[in-house]
Amino acid sequence: MKSTGVIRRIDELGRIVIPKEIRKTLRIHDGDSLEIFTDNNDNIILSKFSSLGKISDYVINFSKTIHKFLKHDVIITDTDKIIAIDGNLKKKYFNKEISSELATYLKTRELTKIEEVTALKIINDEILKGYFLISPIIVESDTIGLLIIYSETEELMEIDSKIIQFVTSFFTKYLED
Repeated sequence: MKSTGVIRRIDELGRIVIPKEIRKTLRIHDGDSLEIFTDNNDNIILSKFSSLGKISDYVINFSKTIHKFLKHDVIITDTDKIIAIDGNLKKKYFNKEISSELATYLKTRELTKIEEVTALKIINDEILKGYFLISPIIVESDTIGLLIIYSETEELMEIDSKIIQFVTSFFTKYLED
C-alpha cells in the first residue's frame, strides 16, 4: 500500500478528516458513502461505496438487453466510472473513470436529450460525437450514476427516451427496496 505521509488524530467522537488532496484525487465529495473494512494486518480500509457496483452482474446483463433491443450503445456509470457498457465502445470504455464533463450530468437530476451531433467527453482522454440520451439514476434522493444511450449516426427517437426513463426508474425502485 502506498503511503501518503499524512497523519490525522481521531476526535472525541471517533471521527477523522480525510485530507482535501486525497478527497480530490479519489473524487470523494460531500455526501459520498464510504465502506469501512479491516484486513488481516489490522489495517482500516476506506472504499467508496457504489450501490450500482454492488449489483454489477445485474447491471451488465441489463445493458446487454437494452443494447439488443435498441441497437444503440448503452453506457451505465456510477459516480466515478463506467460499470457496464454494451456496443462498439465496450472494450475501450469499460471500467474507465468518467470525465468531469460527464460528471456534470450527475447533478442535472433529469433526462437530457442531445438532439444534434455533439462532441461529449465520456472518459478523460476520449471524445464521442453523436446523439445522446443521458439519464441520472437517483436512489433515495441521491444521484448514484448515469444511464446513457449513444448513437453515432442516428437521431434518438421518442421510444429511446421512454425506455431510458423506464430503466432508470426500475433501477431506482430496485435499489430502494
